[in-house]
Amino acid sequence: QVQLVESGGGLVQPGGSLRLSCVASGSISSIAAMDWYRQAPGKQRELVAQTTTRGSTTYADFVKGRFTVSRDNAKNTMYLQMNSLKPEDTAVYYCNAAIIDKNSGSPYYNEYWGQGTQVTVSS
Repeated sequence: QVQLVESGGGLVQPGGSLRLSCVASGSISSIAAMDWYRQAPGKQRELVAQTTTRGSTTYADFVKGRFTVSRDNAKNTMYLQMNSLKPEDTAVYYCNAAIIDKNSGSPYYNEYWGQGTQVTVSS
């Protein structure tokens, strides 16, 4: 069984910073891409940042220059450093990853989601 658990969310003032973490655990054989998504109330879930096993990263335009995604492959962990936060960054942030479950008997990657962590930017 594979599980993704996010942490690090909270309440922060505009201009402040937060660091989110996503830990993958369980019967993991391999992890490919790991991504951060977010969903604000009444809006669709949107991609925030992506990172590959080799460390390549991509960002949504609305976070470029403010957010930094990174990962520690040895720890099966991905991070999202969020600086210069704005009220419009308020959302539930979700971790998404493509993982091979070694107990599944399948050689293919499946998509997994975490439960989300709330980020609220407000004065």
